[in-house]
Amino acid sequence: MPDRRPDPDQLLARIKQADAREHAGRLKIFFGAAPGVGKTFAMLRAARARAAAGSAVVIGVVETHGRDETKNLTEGFEEIPLRTLEYRGTALPEFDLDSALARRPDLLLVDELAHTNAPGSRHAKRWQDVEELLTAGIDVYTTLNVQHIESLNDVVAQITSVVVRETVPDKILGRADEIELVDVSPEVLIQRLKEGKVYVPATAERALEHFFRKGNLLALRELALRRTADRVDAQVRDYRQNFGIREPWAAVERILVAVGPDPSATPLVRAARRMAEPSGAEWFAVTVEPSGQEPSPLAADALRLAESLGGTAVRLVGASVADELLAWAAEHNITRLVVGRPARRGWWERFRGSLPETLVVRDPGIEISVITGTPDERPATLRARPRSAPPAYGLVLGVIAAATALGFGLRQVLSTADIAMLYLLGVVIVGARSRTRPAVAAAILSIALFDFIFVPPYYTFAVSDASYILTFAMMLGIGIVVARLTGRIREDADRLRQRERETAAAYALSRDISRAGDIAGIEAAARKHLEWAVAGTVDILLPGQSNHLPESDPVAVWVLENGKPAGPGTDTLPRQDGLYLPLATTGRPMGVVRITRPAAAELMDAVHRPLVEALVAQAALGIERVILGARNETSRIEVEAERLRTSLLSSLSHDLRTPLASIEGAASSLLDESVKPDGVQAELARTILDESRRMNRLVGNLLEMVRVQSGSLAVQKEWQPLEEVIGIALLRLDDRLTDFTVTVDLPATLPLVPMDGLLIEQVLINLIENAAKYARSGGAIDVSAIEQDGSVVVSVADRGPGIPAAERERVFDKFYRIGSGGGIGLGLAICRGIVLAHGGRIWADDRPGVGAAFRFSLPLEGAAPALPAEETA
Repeated sequence: MPDRRPDPDQLLARIKQADAREHAGRLKIFFGAAPGVGKTFAMLRAARARAAAGSAVVIGVVETHGRDETKNLTEGFEEIPLRTLEYRGTALPEFDLDSALARRPDLLLVDELAHTNAPGSRHAKRWQDVEELLTAGIDVYTTLNVQHIESLNDVVAQITSVVVRETVPDKILGRADEIELVDVSPEVLIQRLKEGKVYVPATAERALEHFFRKGNLLALRELALRRTADRVDAQVRDYRQNFGIREPWAAVERILVAVGPDPSATPLVRAARRMAEPSGAEWFAVTVEPSGQEPSPLAADALRLAESLGGTAVRLVGASVADELLAWAAEHNITRLVVGRPARRGWWERFRGSLPETLVVRDPGIEISVITGTPDERPATLRARPRSAPPAYGLVLGVIAAATALGFGLRQVLSTADIAMLYLLGVVIVGARSRTRPAVAAAILSIALFDFIFVPPYYTFAVSDASYILTFAMMLGIGIVVARLTGRIREDADRLRQRERETAAAYALSRDISRAGDIAGIEAAARKHLEWAVAGTVDILLPGQSNHLPESDPVAVWVLENGKPAGPGTDTLPRQDGLYLPLATTGRPMGVVRITRPAAAELMDAVHRPLVEALVAQAALGIERVILGARNETSRIEVEAERLRTSLLSSLSHDLRTPLASIEGAASSLLDESVKPDGVQAELARTILDESRRMNRLVGNLLEMVRVQSGSLAVQKEWQPLEEVIGIALLRLDDRLTDFTVTVDLPATLPLVPMDGLLIEQVLINLIENAAKYARSGGAIDVSAIEQDGSVVVSVADRGPGIPAAERERVFDKFYRIGSGGGIGLGLAICRGIVLAHGGRIWADDRPGVGAAFRFSLPLEGAAPALPAEETA
């Protein structure tokens, strides 16, 4: 039989995801095919429904575009004023993120998710503002058109001939808890446009001629519907996964897209994302770079785009692109390999074969998808191809000149073949000290000088012996091959030296961290090695450690709270002077690393980023190790203290029981009518009796707490009527409640409850006695119970000062009291232990202006026994 057990890794991932989202806000996106379909209108209507249900709804930013029906829906909502930013003499109104975080509503309306913020804002894009709001636990409603999705950007441009500059990463849609499609037919949308409900008349006419052509709208509508259908399909997969509905699959599709140093790399990445999305396939963006060379800026941009779209970026180093791709694909079980069609083919490609041809010939078992990538328009980011520096060609001239001088001086001794070898030696020297192009130039220059000076007729380029032509060709070929080989060896050596440097840095930091015994030592070691690696100034900011307080730096505070990098080379505050990286492992960041150096953005490129992140991660692991060690030691001390306290309480309680019983008996005897005490003696005896009984109850609570703490509390459940237990508890407190009015409200249909009557009686006594301590003299104490959601919920309410919100959990801690209500603070802790032992829960509510209410639930497990006929008659 197939194994139906859930995958432990998937269970752990779902638990982590649920835990992360438990404290985060919920995101709902109103999704449409084009402007004017009614996204903002639908968002406002949904917000009104939330407000009617009791949620605090606030408008962060809503664009009505002059539509009266949309504007009318904003009436009655609180609005956060927009803040004004000056940019080149123009005042730009922008969403005020800080005011929204300070207001903390239940639901915030933030229109136009793809909006680009004005320079000077904390984030470059509004979707980044929304991410911070969600992290703060605020629910967000927002709107988005299909043309703004990053992976569809080039498709929309091809359909509409309009390049959309404002895009939203696909991960934001994946993060959304709900996506609502707002859809109308193209005919309805065009009619709205003509009626002026989308744009003003002049703009509407131009839109009808361009973006809002019916064919464009049909295609955009199809994209929106498909994207929504993909989302529904993902929800179905999640449902099946959560409930363990698994069917056998022959194979899992894994897609690899090869990106290179050309403008078509980013369209290839987007195409791979679209291929992978319908089936949820895992996909990778891989670039192969020659040994020792710096990463291409275009390939690095494509890898960053792949990561933002949910793919995995991989950088390989090797001489053959096809070999490296196929080896990596075989190792990772790739089923489809996506490559771009070469835009131009030179003579070398025609002779050797293009990359797609090579892949098809080498490995026909993998599906090869060859697509045409339309280059992005990026004139601002294109850089000239690296050229060999002038000193390299100076080396060519110097080495070849030296070979020529040596050959000319020894021409009477050396043969022509020996002189040719001198020139080849010079080519090898140039190839070992520079790149291939200078070496090829050295080979050509060597042939020219060899022909001009050493081949008859001398001092001309004429060749009398045709055999020399073969010699020249061999010199050129050997020179090129030797130059390439020596250059590759040099580049491999440079790469190995770089890797050795990175490994040595990581090892040295790991060694120093292992030797450090405290956070200060780890901090000093991490700072030293990071400063050496980045050639800059490094500050490690840890809350509560010496003078390094993140609170003194607002950017550090933001990175600490959000767990994301900020500064040059990142999406947050890219104009900031320093680079800020979160110091975190798997949980909340423990601190922030601030790096200050010229050209800090270089640290986030494909070359430097792995080393920097590895060193920061090692530092975080070291600090976490010390923190966990300190916590373990603290926990051990607390356990020992708790064990000692429990033993002390147990011994003390038992030792007090005997003398208290004697005192209570003696006081009772003094009050006996046969003794006939006078008035003063009777009053003193009555005081002794009351206080001894109170002390006896306190000792009983101590013993009960010891039973709860030690785990020896045994619950003997029986089906019993709750009214009897409440009645017994009130009877035992009769003398304590003489100054209060106690009301009991129990419905006639209240069922029998499975419980330990003695223990629940103790819970009720503690709760009622607690209400009497804090209620006003002569006030009322209300005891009630209802059946709710498969449990019986019991409530004890008073008319006292109430409980502050910050104290509602702490009141159940041992030895914790509010004010001077008397007692030692164990009654509510005992109640919690007993209720939890019954499988229920207990909590406190405040009734503003009335008092406090303590409630606990007892689950109705199983079927209650039938009552005898005479009892039901």
